[in-house]
Amino acid sequence: MKVNHRREPEVYTVTDAPRPMSEDIEHRQRRYLVSMAVRTVCFVGAILAAVAGAPAWAVLCLVVTALVLPYIAVIVANGGREPVATATFGDHAQHGQKPVSGQRPEIRS
Repeated sequence: MKVNHRREPEVYTVTDAPRPMSEDIEHRQRRYLVSMAVRTVCFVGAILAAVAGAPAWAVLCLVVTALVLPYIAVIVANGGREPVATATFGDHAQHGQKPVSGQRPEIRS
């Protein structure tokens, strides 16, 4: 019986690397700008709906959305980096192990 007392080095894959900070910031800025564009559309829509004689509840919904959206957008934008799911390879993810380069679970190597 052969016993291996050597400790195997931990193997990292490129897919384990987080998104670059610059890319993450750009993503959050885009999401914030889209939220502010929606807010602007809600304000303009509320004014146009009020002038056109739309029901009060429709105007009120647009105004409330326009008032609450900045708070939500700031919380989401400042929430930090997005969690990134790690890549899975075969059965290694189920056992909490990282795959070793060259292993092929389909042939049990």
